[in-house]
This record gives sequence, structure tokens and C-alpha cells, in this order.
Amino acid sequence: MRTRELGRTGIRVSPYCLGTMMFGRAGNPDHDDCVRIIHRALDSGINFIDTADVYGPHGESEDIVGKALKGRRDDIVLATKVNGRMGEDPNRGGSSRRWIITEVEQSLRRLGTDHIDLYQVHHPDPHTDIEETLSALTDLVRSGKVRAIGSSNLPASEIVEAQWVADRRGLHRFRTEQPPYSILNRAIEREVLPVCRRYGMGVLVWSPLAMGLLTGRYRKGGPTVRNARMRWVPRHLTDERKLDAVERLIPLAEEAGLSLTHLAMGFAIAHPGVTSAIIGPRTMEQLEDLLAGAAVSLDDEVLDRIDRIVAPGTDIGPLDVSYTPPSVQLPSLRRRSADERAAVAR
Repeated sequence: MRTRELGRTGIRVSPYCLGTMMFGRAGNPDHDDCVRIIHRALDSGINFIDTADVYGPHGESEDIVGKALKGRRDDIVLATKVNGRMGEDPNRGGSSRRWIITEVEQSLRRLGTDHIDLYQVHHPDPHTDIEETLSALTDLVRSGKVRAIGSSNLPASEIVEAQWVADRRGLHRFRTEQPPYSILNRAIEREVLPVCRRYGMGVLVWSPLAMGLLTGRYRKGGPTVRNARMRWVPRHLTDERKLDAVERLIPLAEEAGLSLTHLAMGFAIAHPGVTSAIIGPRTMEQLEDLLAGAAVSLDDEVLDRIDRIVAPGTDIGPLDVSYTPPSVQLPSLRRRSADERAAVAR
């Protein structure tokens, strides 16, 4: 695979990034099979692996990646994430200095390496000052344990704030962002991708297949698929508007001589603001299918027709697992108190 520049880090990565969320008890519990899948991806030309401390769950995915990279570590750009809950203790998660400095050592141990190429904050943390987080990450870069730092799921305004704080406090800045992006979820085209380009940030997008909707497995009027993913994101996988769009995309893919999966992946990596799209195979068969479409390049006619099905810069409903800021999630931040409302009425 041809490589692309990961923002302005000087690092070059493949346009497909191997995501490992499905490796471990949460997906494929066979460690040896997962290692074979990783090796096949690397042999195909993928040089970029993304994992997280919570995948597996609780570090199992990092353990598997560590096993697979023995003897091959120097040729791989290795990314992992911190912030997710790793235990009942309230301090075993989040983006505080206390947790970041503690957890990076655990990730390094599980991954069997002395450094992480890209260390990302998995989710926004409204309870922690961004300066606290960037200060801790800066110390990790200066110590040599981390080469570059990134964010994930940040709204555009918080990306700008983090860049501003880094500049004025002399801290290392986020060099990458990892947002959701697919034909069905295009909202990042409106602000997140332009902001990332403005600051020279690389972008690795997750869920380019819309949590499986863009595989053609979930169809309007078709049989109900009963699996772990349906239990995890039921609203997303049964959203009538999304299923309607899928029904319009399937014949478009067929006319282009492509599977829906290959159309979706080709779309994700066609955007000039996207560096790499994360694929998350659970089986070797799924990986082989994804690799078979790695050379797909969509022409303008196909991209224009996609735009007519799902308008640029729009989401057809949010993903169940997408980040929802407190300003939207908490009623207390969306409405005045009952006393205040009563006072206005008087």
C-alpha cells in the first residue's frame, strides 16, 4: 500500500489502519488466530495498528498485539489509547495526570515495547482541565515513552482549545484526531476535518462501515440479525433512515462493480482530510474481504451520487456510541431550574 503523511509528524502510515477492538473476549477470543490476522495485515502492507487499553476488554487486545509484534515492532506505527474505565476505582480512568502516568506503564508492558508511536486520549473528559492532560502527555513525549500524542472524538471547539492551550503553555500538541466517519455519518466534514487540516493534524477515522450497516448484512425488511453488535448499538442498526440510505447505496455499489463494503471504504479514504481509515476485522475472512478492496478509487460520478443520498456534512442520526457533550446530555445544562422558570413566568 502507498503511505500517507500522518499530519505533520513526519510519520508515514498506510491508508488502512488495523483496529484491534474485536481481538479478545469481546470479539475473537482465540489469541493465536488474532495474531495470524495481524500478521496477514502487516504482510499486505498495512503498517499502522490502533488499539486501546480498554479493548479486549481490560488490556487483552494490547496483550495480543504485543505477542504479534515480537520481532516486527520497529516496522510498525503503533497507536493506543487511554481514558476508558479500567476498574471500579473512580481514578482508574479519565484524563488526569495521575491516571495517564500510571496507565501508560501498563500499556507499555502489555504491548511488550518501550515506546508508543501515537498515544491518544480516547474520549473528551469534561472533568479534567486540558492543560493537566497535555502537561502529562508532554512529559511522556519528553521521556521517550511516547512519540506523538492525539485526541479522539473531540468536538471542533475542543480541538481548537487544546491547540491554543498547548501553544500558550509550551506543551506538546495533539498531532492527530480519531473521529467517527462513514457515508452515513459525515458531520465531521463540516468543522472537525477543516479544523484538523488548519492545524496540520492527521486524521484516522473509526467505523467507516458504520458499525456494520455498510456491509449489507443489515437490510430493511430483512431478517433480524441477533448478535453482540445488535445488543450494543440497537438504535443505530435499526434506524429506518439509515436503512433507507443503505437500500439506495447497494444498487449504486453494484453499478460501480463494487461490494457495499468496498464502496464504503473507498469513500472514507477519498476525503483529502482523512489520513487513514480504521478497519476492525474479527476473522481472517473479514480481513481478506477488506484487503481485496484496498485498491478501490471512487470516481467523481460515484462520489456525487453518494452526496445525493447522504448530503455532505450531515449525519443520518448519531451512532449509539458517539460522544455526547454534557451540554446536550444533562438536562441541568439545557434548561433553567424550576424556580428560575417560575420567576420568569411571574
